[in-house]
Amino acid sequence: MSVRENLLHIKRELPAGVTLIAVSKTKPNYMLQEAYDAGQRDFGENYVQELVTKAEQLPKDIRWHFIGHLQSNKVKYIAPFVHLIHGVDSLKLLQEINKQALKQKRIIDCLLQIYIAKEETKFGLSFEECEELLHSDVFAGLKNIRIRGFMAMASNTGSEDIIRQEFRSLKEFSDRVTSIMFPNCEFGVLSYGMSGDYKIAIEEGSTMVRIGSSIFGERNYNK
Repeated sequence: MSVRENLLHIKRELPAGVTLIAVSKTKPNYMLQEAYDAGQRDFGENYVQELVTKAEQLPKDIRWHFIGHLQSNKVKYIAPFVHLIHGVDSLKLLQEINKQALKQKRIIDCLLQIYIAKEETKFGLSFEECEELLHSDVFAGLKNIRIRGFMAMASNTGSEDIIRQEFRSLKEFSDRVTSIMFPNCEFGVLSYGMSGDYKIAIEEGSTMVRIGSSIFGERNYNK
């Protein structure tokens, strides 16, 4: 099937209130344009330079999501235009995003990345670290960022029970934390679920799924 057909097939499956992020990393512009022409506006990229280049070359009303592991020294390149930064996993990174957002005279929306998997390779805050961050005085002083919710990745496992349990743990954490009035927060987004597990993720409360290979085909690492 074409990119357009894949995209429309997935969109028909998504319930109301769930946002589809088309994960377009390593994919050529013509494939993104095909998805754009089919109505897609939210695209996710993992690499800062690739994101900057695509943002320059593709339609200006695209909402660009940075979904990779963001290094502090690269924030300045995406600060002028990024729509949502998904993988914020430290107060230090939030401070840098706030600094660059201030320079751009804008507020940058972010998601805090929570570590829910059973693997050492995944980034993220523990539930305890996240709460500590939200309660900190330093966080309260960051006026040019806005926390919209949480992002996570489940373990890379064939066990649906494990994946479901991990997603559920974040939903329960989010329900508890978002009942508290924190400064600089406008909760509501739960970003988890990818091509292999997005249906489970939606059943467990996800409001934003990040789907790449099911739309564009397998990744192309020969950039």
